[in-house]
Amino acid sequence: MAKYFDVHPVDPQPRAIGQAVEILRSGGLIAYPTDSCFALGCSLDNPEGKERILRIRHLDDKHHFTLVCSDFAQLGQFVHLDNAVFRAIKAATPGPYTFILPATREVPRRLTHAKKKTVGVRIPEHPVVRELLKAMGEPILSSTLLLPEDDDPMTEGWLIKDRLDHVIDAVVDSGECGLEPTTVVDYSDGYPIVTRVGAGDPSPFE
Repeated sequence: MAKYFDVHPVDPQPRAIGQAVEILRSGGLIAYPTDSCFALGCSLDNPEGKERILRIRHLDDKHHFTLVCSDFAQLGQFVHLDNAVFRAIKAATPGPYTFILPATREVPRRLTHAKKKTVGVRIPEHPVVRELLKAMGEPILSSTLLLPEDDDPMTEGWLIKDRLDHVIDAVVDSGECGLEPTTVVDYSDGYPIVTRVGAGDPSPFE
């Protein structure tokens, strides 16, 4: 059964955050809130965690996973950024955007797109995920919690626990965090292409 952590949306309890991080570090898979919607997440060095997300969401290896980062210094370790791209992304973060960029060697090959060698990155604004990232000390490998039989992402932690109780290890719940996933901007070729319009205003990249 998945553990359930009910945390404050603005000032999450350090003990609960620490317990969730221990689950991540020990190879667990969690559901947690972001500034767009709930996500599934695991540590970068957890190959089985990635496979579990693929199974839960019925995805193939063409899916772009996202490295959820705490800040720009961390993000810059995992993707290549030229000055123009740096400035454009810096102006939009933290916030509900995912950026597809060429991965550096710091990203395990199993986490990059099979053909493009790219990976998604984002810096969220939600206080709970920011505390998780601070305690974790590294990005969380993530994917939107959108189940294959659903039209919209799940928004309520207790329902997530009820439906995924035996396939994930923990739910971090701080109340509803919205239905819209991130806006996705693909910089694979050096210029922006908005591939999904979501919670973030796409106009700066159009």
